[in-house]
Amino acid sequence: MIDVFDAFRPGASGWVFMWALLVTAAFMVAISVERCYYIWIRSNINARKFMVEIRKLVQDGKYKKAVELCESVDHKALPRVVKSCLQLMARNKTADFRTIQNSVDEGTLEVIPKLQERTGFLAMIGNVATLIGLMGTIYGLILAFNAVSEAGYDAAQKSAFLAAGISTAMNTTLVGLAIAVPAIMIYTLIHNKTVQLIDEIDEHTVKLINLMTGNN
Repeated sequence: MIDVFDAFRPGASGWVFMWALLVTAAFMVAISVERCYYIWIRSNINARKFMVEIRKLVQDGKYKKAVELCESVDHKALPRVVKSCLQLMARNKTADFRTIQNSVDEGTLEVIPKLQERTGFLAMIGNVATLIGLMGTIYGLILAFNAVSEAGYDAAQKSAFLAAGISTAMNTTLVGLAIAVPAIMIYTLIHNKTVQLIDEIDEHTVKLINLMTGNN
């Protein structure tokens, strides 16, 4: 572990690759924290409980109260989409299915890109970290082979250069994988949660539209 930290020291073999990996790790952590906060805290809501309240208000014809309920949690993904069609019905209770569907589609197109933005960078970072680590591995092996083939060095010097090259190769590989593995795992978790939120939006908006048009 000491060798890994020492590899970041400017002048050490392969330190450029190690610092490139460090910058990559910083981006991974920043994106992961921001996306996890946005998806799990800012956008997530108990969809079934929320929609039970909305459906009760819609069945009673209380569209303005339903809009107010949505506005109380307007930063959540599902309420923002639901609010778009409820506002339409509050203004025009005779709106047809197509008009309501268009308002829902408009609200969905505003919400979904914000749920998905930057998540793909985590998958890219996982791949880039692996490739940077591989570049460092190849560089370390080149150093090791050069040490073995270089004339003018005694056995002790060749052993020292060989060990340094192998250490560079292993350190960059280890750090690259240490970044890539959590990046891909976090990407998968965020992606799956995003898909769940989008599916909830699709499910509950369809049910709500059917309920509203059925009341008409």
